[in-house]
Parts: sequence; structure tokens; C-alpha cells
Amino acid sequence: MPRVKRGVNSLKKRRTLMKAVKGMRGARSRRISCAQEAILHAMSYAYRDRRTKKRDFRKLWIARINAAARSNGLSYSRMMNGLKQAGVAVNRKILAELAVQDQQAFARFAEVARKGLESAVKA
Repeated sequence: MPRVKRGVNSLKKRRTLMKAVKGMRGARSRRISCAQEAILHAMSYAYRDRRTKKRDFRKLWIARINAAARSNGLSYSRMMNGLKQAGVAVNRKILAELAVQDQQAFARFAEVARKGLESAVKA
């Protein structure tokens, strides 16, 4: 059986690995064994944090909506409940953007939420 030389494949594998760890510090960007471990951790953190990012943004939006709602005399939960009762379908991302960029528009949403709460109490 003829001998199989795998130098080309090994070099290609190492080259892609070293390209992936290019910006890292110290041995992580120079040694193959350290680079392999570094890229393994980096990829697992990236996978995990793509999911965490969604949670973090939702928390940020809720905090912003809560702050703006309180300045309009409502709590976050009452505002969201009032909007739901009023039949307003607007997501948290847009509400948070309005809370930061356009306070008058957010105040109108707060009024709609307040009316929605009042109509729910009457019914």
C-alpha cells in the first residue's frame, strides 16, 4: 500500500486555524495547541452569547420603557397591560426607541394605555 502524505491538508487546517485566532494575544495567536483551545472557547462563547444577547436587549428595552412610563405616571406592567387592553400591538423594541427618541409620541402611547386600563375596569 502506498504511503499517504497529509502535509497539504495539515497545513491548510493550521492556516485556517491561525487566521481565526489572528487578533488574539500572546501564545494564542502563535502556538497551534493554544490556538486550538482558544478558538474552541471563543466559538462556544459566541454560540452561547448569541442567545444571551436577545435576553440582554429585552431587559434593556423593558428598563427604558419602565423609566419613561414612570415619568408619565404609570408602571411598566400597567402600561403594557393598558396597551394590550386597548388593542395596541406594538413591540418593546419600538416602544423603547420612542421612549428615548420621541417623548411626545411615548406620552400618547401612555395616554392610550391609561384609557385601556380605564375601559378594562369599567367592563
